[in-house]
Amino acid sequence: MSMYLRETYTIMRIHQIDLPVSDVAATVEYFRDELQLPVDEAAVRIGWSTLQLQPAGSNPVGGVHLAFNVPANRFEAATDWLKARATLQRDLKGHDHFTFDGRWDSESIYFTGPDGLILELIARRRLPAGARQGKFHGSEMTCISEVGLPAEDVGEVQAKAQNAFGLVPLSQPTPHFAPLGDDEGLLIVVDATRRWFPEQKVLPNARGLRVVLHDVVPGAVVADDALGWHLRSA
Repeated sequence: MSMYLRETYTIMRIHQIDLPVSDVAATVEYFRDELQLPVDEAAVRIGWSTLQLQPAGSNPVGGVHLAFNVPANRFEAATDWLKARATLQRDLKGHDHFTFDGRWDSESIYFTGPDGLILELIARRRLPAGARQGKFHGSEMTCISEVGLPAEDVGEVQAKAQNAFGLVPLSQPTPHFAPLGDDEGLLIVVDATRRWFPEQKVLPNARGLRVVLHDVVPGAVVADDALGWHLRSA
């Protein structure tokens, strides 16, 4: 990949995700009432991102991973807020709060949403602080910052995404895990046989996901027909 692409397209935003769900009305209710996010019919707004809910039909549900950015200075308040609404997921050692150093420079909590969604609130310290004080509100989430994409060959999908969209890894990729993008948007490409952190119980699923990216090379497409997901840039 050329240095021009590396310098120009490391920023990425997840503009929209079409998400298959087993019950659109119940999932809308969850995001509106439990997570305090604005909804318009079957569209959930998370900052500049839209989660468009669709009937799953023949697509399996469960195993889909999404992360939402929250301001780092609001993470403690966001944790208290979420604990009143959901049970936090724990790792095998019983931890429910995770700090990541290096290029991640972040901290996270995980919880389970409708259809077994593996959801995450993540605070990235390089991003601007939030202006709000006091109790956290769901409207303070700024975007969908991560979407999980299973792959039979992580390196192959990484190469396709780099060539198509001009993305580079946030941190050093491995044969089983490649985070592509930046603090405001990441494709989390994982081995299809690797169970999701932190509980390590559920295999990744993205069948039926349609993802629209902004601020990357325009007019590009990457898809995995076997595993059923599709990416395109606006």
